[in-house]
Amino acid sequence: MKEITISPVTRIEGHAGVRIYLNDRGEVDSAHFQVVELRGFEKFLVGAAIEEAPRITPRICGICPSAHHLAAAKATDRIFGVTPPATGKNLRELLGLGQFVHSHALHFFMLAAPDFILSPDAPPEVRNVVGLARHSPDIARKAITVRKFGQRLTEAVGGKPIHPANALPGGMSAPLTEGKRAELVTMADEALGIAREGWEIAKNLLDGVDTEIGAVRTGFMGMTNHGLYSTYDGPVAMLDPDGGRIGSFSGQDYTNFIEEYSEDWSYLKFARLKGGGYYRVGPLARLNIVERMGTEHADAALAEYRERFGTVTQAPLAYHLARYIEFLASCERAKDLLADPGITGSGIRTPAGKVVNRRGVGIIEAPRGTLIHDYTVNDAGIIEKCNLIVATCQNNYAIDRGVEDMARRVVKNGTLTEGAANRIEMIIRAYDPCISCATHAIGRMPLRIECMRRT
Repeated sequence: MKEITISPVTRIEGHAGVRIYLNDRGEVDSAHFQVVELRGFEKFLVGAAIEEAPRITPRICGICPSAHHLAAAKATDRIFGVTPPATGKNLRELLGLGQFVHSHALHFFMLAAPDFILSPDAPPEVRNVVGLARHSPDIARKAITVRKFGQRLTEAVGGKPIHPANALPGGMSAPLTEGKRAELVTMADEALGIAREGWEIAKNLLDGVDTEIGAVRTGFMGMTNHGLYSTYDGPVAMLDPDGGRIGSFSGQDYTNFIEEYSEDWSYLKFARLKGGGYYRVGPLARLNIVERMGTEHADAALAEYRERFGTVTQAPLAYHLARYIEFLASCERAKDLLADPGITGSGIRTPAGKVVNRRGVGIIEAPRGTLIHDYTVNDAGIIEKCNLIVATCQNNYAIDRGVEDMARRVVKNGTLTEGAANRIEMIIRAYDPCISCATHAIGRMPLRIECMRRT
C-alpha cells in the first residue's frame, strides 16, 4: 500500500482529507473527500429552551456565526408565531450581508486568489496570503479593508463581531444607532468602490483555465424572491441539471424534496433529491437560479458572467466568479439599506409569548449555500429534536466526485506531485467548504491527501 500525505493546512476551514486508491498500474481506481470528525450540535441543543438556539448555534463556527444565528431566529419566529416588523427584518438582512461581505472577501482574496494570481504550481510557502501580499500588496490591503467593513457591520447590528446575539424571536433586541449608521455608510461607500475595482481583476481570473475540470452534473438549489437574488427572504427554488424548475419550498416542506444520507468513507452527511439525483447549493447554484441580482453593478457583472458561462453552468471553478458577484451585490445592498435613516427606527421586534407551533424551520442563504435549521419543541418550548442541514453537506457529493475527476487527471504512474495535489485541493476550495459547520468538530485544520495502492 502506497501512501502520500500532504500538509500543512491548505486554505480550507476545518479538518478534511482526500484518499486516493490506485490499481496495480498506478492509475486512480477511486478517490474520496473524507471527513472523520463527529457532528454534535443537534444533540447539544436537545433540552435547551428554543429561545436559546439563536445564542447557542453561532458557536458552531467562527466563520459562519451570523448565518446560524439568523436561521435559528427565523425558526423561533415560527414556533412563537411572530413576524418581525419591517425595521427588524431589515436589520436581520443587514446582519447577514455583513457576513457575506466578510466571508466572500476572505475566501476570494485570501484563500482562492493565490492559486490563480501566483500559479497553482507555485511553492506552497509562496502560494498563500502572505505570498499574495508580497506579490500584490494593493489587493491585500483592499481585501483587509472590505473584511473590516463586514466585521464592523456584524458588530454594529449583531452586538458582537464574531458570535452575534441580537436576533431573537420576533426581531432584534437592539436598534442601530444613528452614529453607527453614519460610520457604516462611509465604510460601505469605500467597500463598494473596492468591490467594483476588484471585479475588473476577478472577471479575468479564470482566463486560460479549463473550467470544466472537476465538473459534476447536478441540479441546483437556492433562495430567490420572484427571480430576484435574495439571501434572507423568499422560497427556495430547485432546478434540474438543465435548468428546469423542479419545485420550491419555504419551510418544513423541504422534506418533500431533499433527504440526508451517509457513506461509509466519511462522517460528514450527504444530501440528495428525494427519489434520486443530486444538487448543489451556494454562489454557483444561486446565480444559476436567479434572473437578476437587483443592484446596478452586480447585475452588470452577472451579464458578463453569463456571456461566458451561460444561464446555467456546471463548472465548479465558476463558483469563484459567482462568489465575487455576490460580494459585489452584498456591498451594494448593504449601502442601500444603510442609506435609509429608517434603519435606525425603534420598531424592531414583535413580542413573543407562548409556543404556537411545536415545529419551526428557519431557512436562509449562508455564504456557502442554503442553511436549514429544523426544531421540534414541547409545549414549554424545550427543544426535543433538532436537525441542521448546512451547505457543505449538500455540496458533499459534488466535492467528492470532483476530487475523483481531478485525481484521475493529475495522478501519473502512482505519483502525486505538489502541484498536482494542489489542483485537487483547488476543486475543494472552489466550494469554500466549512467543515466546522458541517461536523461541528474541535481540533486540527489540515487537509490530508493520501494515495493508496490496492492489494
